[in-house]
Amino acid sequence: MIDVDAATIRFRSKTGPFDAVRNASFKVEAGEVFGLVGESGSGKSTLLRALTGLVPLAQGRVSIGAHAPGADRHAARALRRDVQMVFQDPYGSLHPRFTIDQTLREPLAINRLDRQDERIAEALREVGLGPGFRFRYPHQLSGGQRQRVAIARALIVEPRVLLLDEPTSALDVSVQAEILNLLRRLHRERGLTMILVSHNFAVIGFLCSRVAVMRSGEIVEQLGVDAIRAQQVQHEYTRSLLLATGGYRRKAIEAIGVDVTL
Repeated sequence: MIDVDAATIRFRSKTGPFDAVRNASFKVEAGEVFGLVGESGSGKSTLLRALTGLVPLAQGRVSIGAHAPGADRHAARALRRDVQMVFQDPYGSLHPRFTIDQTLREPLAINRLDRQDERIAEALREVGLGPGFRFRYPHQLSGGQRQRVAIARALIVEPRVLLLDEPTSALDVSVQAEILNLLRRLHRERGLTMILVSHNFAVIGFLCSRVAVMRSGEIVEQLGVDAIRAQQVQHEYTRSLLLATGGYRRKAIEAIGVDVTL
């Protein structure tokens, strides 16, 4: 479904060209949930944006199904419906002056889809929001409710691929669990192909079957989630990420007074 072949993404800076992503390659099968993990600034979100055509490639090739971002106008229209993205910040990704109804109606109008009222009601129900949310504004919703609306907006045009740019990192821990459970259910029911960007191995392990580890714009290792759980990793950077995650968990456990020697 997704094929990234030697992709390089280059930006201009005051000191000259800067490669945010260098020679990245991976494939995602139809119906698979694939993870991109790494520290901030490693190029994960930039690579995700390239898959939607929001960021051009300097070198290499990207294809999603039968479409290549930026190939031609007809392919771009088909790609926009087939590939949808959920952004990290639920406070910034929704128009503050649009009601939820307007937010969900806009992609339907752009793609010229019929039965708009029916589709909006069904989209809200699918993400666990009742009809009472339909005519509220974003500032009247919690962070988790806003992210549910963002997911509904992405799914309302019935895409085949869903790109998730750290969809839970701006949310409270309890709300993160609700959103992750929602995404896993939607993946199962719709058979979606997903790419999940995160810096959290626990989030990656909950949803993904395989993961690519990124550092300084490069993919340094690709492996299955089972190998991560068993800590059977090859690259030193991947090992350091696992150690950092373990250290964080230890501090959290110690903070609530649990004996970590058990």
